[in-house]
Amino acid sequence: MKIALRVSIAVLVLVLATIRGSGQAADERAIDTQQSRLIVHAYKSGLFSGFAHDHEIEAPIAQGRVDLKNRRVDLEFDVARMKVLDPKESADKRSEIEKTMLSDTVLDAARYPKIRFVSRVVRPTSDGAYEVEGDLTLHGMTRPVSFPVKMKDGTFSGKVPVTQTQFGIKPVSIAGGTVKVKDVVEIEFQVRTK
Repeated sequence: MKIALRVSIAVLVLVLATIRGSGQAADERAIDTQQSRLIVHAYKSGLFSGFAHDHEIEAPIAQGRVDLKNRRVDLEFDVARMKVLDPKESADKRSEIEKTMLSDTVLDAARYPKIRFVSRVVRPTSDGAYEVEGDLTLHGMTRPVSFPVKMKDGTFSGKVPVTQTQFGIKPVSIAGGTVKVKDVVEIEFQVRTK
């Protein structure tokens, strides 16, 4: 009788663990890196900024997960895969801008190959809207960021302002500072889960 009771309890514990484990897996979803998009907007400033262009940079998501139950987000980007899109520039000019962006004068992709965001708090603010707080690791430094997110049809979207100098990045400046990139860049994202 005692052996049968022990076996029954062991089976029950295994069943509960399996149910709990499968529920957790259902709450955690991988980011669909093919259907997600993140664009960095770098805006011009300076006395002769009228002769320059704003920059549009694609930052493909390498991997990521969204945990719906615990309201956590974890995203990772490969710096070397970032591409300058600038539709008004020639292919040669885009290549030159990209080389500068990845060099040690800006992102230093060789030394800091990853960008990572991990949320700490995801608060619902209204139906389908959230306020997200977390840590952004960029250029070897981790800083707190917060931003609003909207969710519609399985897509999370929003914009995040990021101040380059807070991450030890000196904004690009040419012609004695008469043309430069603004310190604050805007990250626009649309993230889908699988």
